[in-house]
Amino acid sequence: MKAIVVTEFGGPEHMKFVEMEMPQIQPKQVLIRVEKTSVNFADIKSRYGKKGAGKLPFIPGLDVAGVIAQVGPEVQHFQPGQRVVAFPASGTYAEYVVASEDLTFALPDSIDFDTAAASPVVSFTSYKLLADVARLVPGETVLVHAAAGGIGTTAIQLAKLLGAGKVIGTVGSESKAEISREAGADHVICNDTEDFTAKVNELTDGAGADVILDSISGEVSERSMECLAWYGRLVHFGNASGEVGTIKTIDLHASCRSVLGFSFGTTRNKRPQLLQDTAEKVFQYLVDGSLNIKIGRRFALEDAASAHAWVESRQSTGKVLLDVRK
Repeated sequence: MKAIVVTEFGGPEHMKFVEMEMPQIQPKQVLIRVEKTSVNFADIKSRYGKKGAGKLPFIPGLDVAGVIAQVGPEVQHFQPGQRVVAFPASGTYAEYVVASEDLTFALPDSIDFDTAAASPVVSFTSYKLLADVARLVPGETVLVHAAAGGIGTTAIQLAKLLGAGKVIGTVGSESKAEISREAGADHVICNDTEDFTAKVNELTDGAGADVILDSISGEVSERSMECLAWYGRLVHFGNASGEVGTIKTIDLHASCRSVLGFSFGTTRNKRPQLLQDTAEKVFQYLVDGSLNIKIGRRFALEDAASAHAWVESRQSTGKVLLDVRK
């Protein structure tokens, strides 16, 4: 089979399109013929030897959409020919991948492969953050940092679908503000020109946001506490800034506020059973059209290095897909 491998840590020039042996499945695994996969920023971090990097050489990628080609003898819920999305045991930039049964999800017929490939990481993560970690209550105000990104735009939509009364987004530049508005944000704060803590407090009449989704860390996490409502929940799920933030205990007990952590990667590895219900909920939203995953550009699998360069340029909007079958 054909696959993309990272041969050295560093730039996209170290991604090579090569011929490899077909992967072999274990009793509780399935072999998937990949139709499409997506580029996630975690793939770029792993290419640099940071987040989730495997031993060189390795295949990058987190999620796929495709068709089951073979099932292990102990697999109970799948059979060859089924359309699925999955989080494979190793990288996804390949014509075939292996996934465990509990990280494979049956894809409704009405969801096309483009949507299926674009949605797993951003939609599963966003739903878990809002519904299960923050436990969003209808009518509450939600603040989404990095609101123009894949998770940001998806979280805005899901917050509204779960009953949020007001959704506020922050973006790094005015050029990205319209993306958040298109996703459904009621207000968008540009960090280049505005103090997000003061603006959030102004927009909520001094009450603050009930739920804050923070993938940035550092100073953003610290300052988010200045606009977190009483009984509010700050959910920390990433460190895009590369900085470490400090939360003071004095800011928690009297105000009944909480700081919560979530990692989608840890959940996949440690408690994959928690994602079956998430998949069902997300697929319902995709089927009825209430959740829209924006697709930015498509690249052929052999052009994965160009796809990485495009995402890394920070010019991309929406999900970037790799077409494995032409």
